[in-house]
Amino acid sequence: MLSRTFKLRFRRLLRLRKRQVENLGLQAEEGLERNFFRRLDRLVTVRRFVITWVLLVVLLGGCMVAQLRVLNGAYQTLQPAPGGTYSEGVLGSFTNANPIYATSPVDAAVSHLIFAGLFTYNEQNQFVGDLAKDQIDINDRGNVYTVHLKPHLTWQDGQPLTADDVAFTYHTIQNADAQSPLNSSWAGVTVTATDVRTITFTLPNALSSFKYSLTNGIIPEHILKDVSMPELRSSSFNTSKPVGAGPFAWQAIEVGTGDINTRDEQIALKPFVQYHGGAPKLNSFIIHAFPDENTMVKSFRKQELTAMSGLTTVPSTLKKDSNVVVNNFPLNAEVMTFFKTTQGVLADTKVRQALVQAADRNAIISELGYPTRAVTEPFLQGQLGFNKNDEQPTYNPTAAAAALDADGWKVGANGIRTKDGQPLTFKLYAQDNGEYGMVAKALSGQWRKVGVDAQVVLQNGGDFQNTLAFHSYDALLYGISVGIDPDVFVYWDSSQGDIRAANRLNFSEYKSTTSDASLEAGRTRSDPALRVIKYQAFLQAWQSDAPALGLYQPRYLYITHGQVAGLNEHTLTDDTDRYDNVQNWMIRRVWSDTDK
Repeated sequence: MLSRTFKLRFRRLLRLRKRQVENLGLQAEEGLERNFFRRLDRLVTVRRFVITWVLLVVLLGGCMVAQLRVLNGAYQTLQPAPGGTYSEGVLGSFTNANPIYATSPVDAAVSHLIFAGLFTYNEQNQFVGDLAKDQIDINDRGNVYTVHLKPHLTWQDGQPLTADDVAFTYHTIQNADAQSPLNSSWAGVTVTATDVRTITFTLPNALSSFKYSLTNGIIPEHILKDVSMPELRSSSFNTSKPVGAGPFAWQAIEVGTGDINTRDEQIALKPFVQYHGGAPKLNSFIIHAFPDENTMVKSFRKQELTAMSGLTTVPSTLKKDSNVVVNNFPLNAEVMTFFKTTQGVLADTKVRQALVQAADRNAIISELGYPTRAVTEPFLQGQLGFNKNDEQPTYNPTAAAAALDADGWKVGANGIRTKDGQPLTFKLYAQDNGEYGMVAKALSGQWRKVGVDAQVVLQNGGDFQNTLAFHSYDALLYGISVGIDPDVFVYWDSSQGDIRAANRLNFSEYKSTTSDASLEAGRTRSDPALRVIKYQAFLQAWQSDAPALGLYQPRYLYITHGQVAGLNEHTLTDDTDRYDNVQNWMIRRVWSDTDK
């Protein structure tokens, strides 16, 4: 039992501890009131003070950064610099780098970078010397051309390049066993190396446009002289060991899985430091061959490519990308609709004339999406021989309909004209790409308004090439290269439409004795004024007979990531002419003093 005295002491101690706790609570409450709540107003003032100073520091820092940037721009700018790897996507596949065989887009690109020709075109589209000096000596008859090589030329293996190499190149082209597609252009030409740096070309007859055929790449005699002509096309030189004198040398090839129509291929090239035009500024150049557009565009969007070649329109996925640069190079070429004049309804001259008047080329040009010139005759605007008085008639559907009525073509209940029970219908063939597809459908719609049924047939690359080769069409929408010189013999002379012709480039199969005589006279005269006179009969016959419908001068579309220094838009004779100053291209940029 607890004593009464202990209980009383415990109670007093408990009351004492209770009063102490109450006193401590009151003291804490008074301290909180005095030291915190009464000073809240002061805290707001302090916070404003701190924020003001922080903002001032930020403002001063921003002004300093802005000033440094302004000063940096005044004294330094981003300038192009050597170095870097340039990767170009090209549609197609790689088969042969040898310039006497290279014809496809990929082959031509690789060949142009590795090999150099006697002559080339500069950025003003002027015909200038490459391996050769600019000056060509031509005799009074106009059938002997003498070319002089530049001094100190070397092959990429270090061996000297001489006139013997040039003669060897053209003798190889002339050898039927070598099977070069250039063979027909060199028939009857005698090529002679008269000394180590001089070559003469003797033609059977005068040909004013001959010099423009001297742009193909030259191949090395010391490497290929022991290869038999029948075996040359399959030589390893063409696909894994090419040696040229161009700005870039062969390095390696990487081939992906799949067959030739589906696999990716990459050809790596390295700069040729002894290139006569100056050592390239890029560290390497890669040609990436793609089997289709979608794969190439996908790779470009992933930043795997510097540039793309082979497209006809800008992909919609790239149109809003501010870093994408669209380069439009005008081509010395013509897009036309060629009417097959030897059979079917298009053998009727009156029908062809009406089709020309029923076509609104200006409306088609406005839909292309890039600036260009109209094509109204076989010569380009501004070209020697072009005569505005010989242009095709302008758009006049009323006159076209009246001409068809007068020719006996009557409109039926379905809106299509017929004559003697035969409907006025034909098939218009074109390659299946964005631009040609649009143009073909536009023409079909315009001709439908005057009662003509033009059925559009769009084909892929392989099928379309077969259509071209066998002339298996009624009408053909196609682009032809004209070049600087107005010699269009291969496209319009009667002999070039014959099935026995080497290239059969007279796609209209146009035949006219007046035209033939005029073309022959014009190409064999050296005096420009006389050539203009001689070509007049051809232009007048072409306008009257309407073997084709001129449409527009096409572009070469080249899309890049950012601006490529040294790559400037200018007129091209061939799309590979974009490389003619490739040794000066630069893609890297560094800060540099403006006064340097």
